[in-house]
Amino acid sequence: MSQQIKHNPLWTVMIPPLGIAILGLSWAAPGLPGILALLVLGLVGSVIASVHHAEVIAHRVGEPFGTLVLALAVTVIEVALIVSMMLSGGESTSGLARDTVFAAVMIILNGIIGASLLVGGRKHHVQGFKLDGINAALGALTVIVVFTLIVPNYSTSAPGPVYTSSQLVFVAIATLVLFAAFTFFQTIRHRDYFLPADEGEKDPHQHAAQPTNPEALASLGLLLLALVAVVLSAKGISPSIEAALNAVDAPASTIGILIAAIVLLPESVAAIRAAHANRLQTSLNLAIGSAIASIGLTVPVVAVLAVVMGWPLALGLDTKSTLLLVLSLFVVSISLRTGRTTVLPGVVHLVIFAAYLFLSFVP
Repeated sequence: MSQQIKHNPLWTVMIPPLGIAILGLSWAAPGLPGILALLVLGLVGSVIASVHHAEVIAHRVGEPFGTLVLALAVTVIEVALIVSMMLSGGESTSGLARDTVFAAVMIILNGIIGASLLVGGRKHHVQGFKLDGINAALGALTVIVVFTLIVPNYSTSAPGPVYTSSQLVFVAIATLVLFAAFTFFQTIRHRDYFLPADEGEKDPHQHAAQPTNPEALASLGLLLLALVAVVLSAKGISPSIEAALNAVDAPASTIGILIAAIVLLPESVAAIRAAHANRLQTSLNLAIGSAIASIGLTVPVVAVLAVVMGWPLALGLDTKSTLLLVLSLFVVSISLRTGRTTVLPGVVHLVIFAAYLFLSFVP
């Protein structure tokens, strides 16, 4: 019983069902005073609970499986949210997947990695990670990103930043193959490339008693419940945020930023906490693995949906966004080229992220 309380305190068990209960209340009485504030509280609480349960699972199964669980769970829910919005919005949402995937990549490469390097470097000065695994991950991510967001602008079989049906099928298969190959590489063939780089990189769970299988399974169920609460709470809050964005004449692409930011909240908190605890390898595993999972699963699903429904799927970025994406991929490859990081690369990535956000609202 003491171990159950230690690994899953009462608040971590109660918050996900409470988040779902708040959602039910918002659906039953949408005009109830204060319901928006309750949804926000439910969202924040569910994010904190999801990070806790992801760490419990990571403690039970070890790295890099623990980070993969959170990345896959969040990505599956992100895909479900995008698909539901596309089905309800029809052809008018042809650019939603592109905007969300691009936003996710920029948030991960510059926001999450930048904040992790800054927080970790500020506390520990210099942090280490294994180059072999991160280089492999960045190589797979670069190919997936270029195939998905840049090549459509230069293909000539269809006008505009779109692929033909056959091209969409090919890109969907290619991204799935790369995602599957990277997952096999990360978890089976070269798992050691993604384990902590330094003997000095302390794992806070190293000397703690491992959660039992029932505790880990309970955390898995509560993690999924918390992530559902995060996404559906975000969907309930989004009309108010969309109204605020429209009031300031923000571009339509900012909706993609909103979706990606909310969906990535649990991963952001987990990655920054890991870097602060001097577990930079775990932080980078989570960040870059999430980017690969986000595109590797989102693009095939929306591609199949577009082909079946006969909708055009706008994937190609405009020139400004392409330059920011290429800059981000180039700088992250420099920042992570030596296996050691300091505060400065974190500041550089956060400046790029600030420029991306500013130019999204002031194009």
